[in-house]
Amino acid sequence: MRHVLRPEELVVGRRVVVRHRLPDGSASDALGELVAADGERLVVATRRGPVAVARADVLAAKAVPPPPERPQREPLHRALSAGELQRTAAEHWRPVEREDLGEWQLRAAGGFTGRANSALAVGDPGCDLGTALQRVRDFYAARDLEAVVAAPTGALTSELERRGWAVRTPTRVMTAPVPATGEAEVRSALAGLRLDDEPDDAWLAGYQGRGPVGPAGRKVLLSADERVFASLREDGEVLAVARGSLSRGAGGTWLGLSAVETSPAHRRQGLGARMTRALLAWGAQRGATAAFLQVAVANDAARRLYEGHGFTQHHEYRYLVAPA
Repeated sequence: MRHVLRPEELVVGRRVVVRHRLPDGSASDALGELVAADGERLVVATRRGPVAVARADVLAAKAVPPPPERPQREPLHRALSAGELQRTAAEHWRPVEREDLGEWQLRAAGGFTGRANSALAVGDPGCDLGTALQRVRDFYAARDLEAVVAAPTGALTSELERRGWAVRTPTRVMTAPVPATGEAEVRSALAGLRLDDEPDDAWLAGYQGRGPVGPAGRKVLLSADERVFASLREDGEVLAVARGSLSRGAGGTWLGLSAVETSPAHRRQGLGARMTRALLAWGAQRGATAAFLQVAVANDAARRLYEGHGFTQHHEYRYLVAPA
């Protein structure tokens, strides 16, 4: 700093910079809040601690503006882009077969679920769009599956619609922070539930939303690095099921919620909320700090259920089916 001395600005409580002479004749700056000032010395609270400067050693001093505010870091559940979150979610629901086309992922699992049987179109396919779409068609034709692209709603989905690809099942991705949960709360949330590393036949029967699971579907359900199959049972009857999964990376540990199903005879009894709460507690116990789930845009009841647990919309994506 230039040798400017502005004694009128040396007001206790202000942020100041004071250049002062050291015993060896060199100079140093003390930057921070002025916490004391009298006729003999100034005391500046710097990041390294308080610095006392004799008035006789002051070479220059003036008030300075406060440091610029650092942007607040987004919490994990809001920090990822739509594409990044799509890639994270893909690790929780891996297909039986996968081929990479540039940054796109061509996925197949014998037709079990759209997520595992669609091309995840995020990033650069490494070729022009027409060539990429033909590669998608060829991949699925070789497996006797319809050609489907999954992509966050935006320019690509609009272009595919313009080219005649039909929209199927607009889907909402919702995220939430995973609240810190004590052991007593975890025990309470999981009380009465059965937790398994693999789904048994009763769990699979309770997961009725997708029809028969089959060997390929079972591989998809077991594909996450860490997962749990939760169920609520009474006298041998499965009342509700849910699947939780974990992935580490992408800024932290993510909990995925999927396959939350309640038997038709036991709906509107709060069982979906109970299963959701249980999965959040299970994830918190294992260090998850953010959670995501995917729900059809048209499913208002499920959206309201998840909003009750702190989930908000992150983005939407579309499945688009190739024209004949």
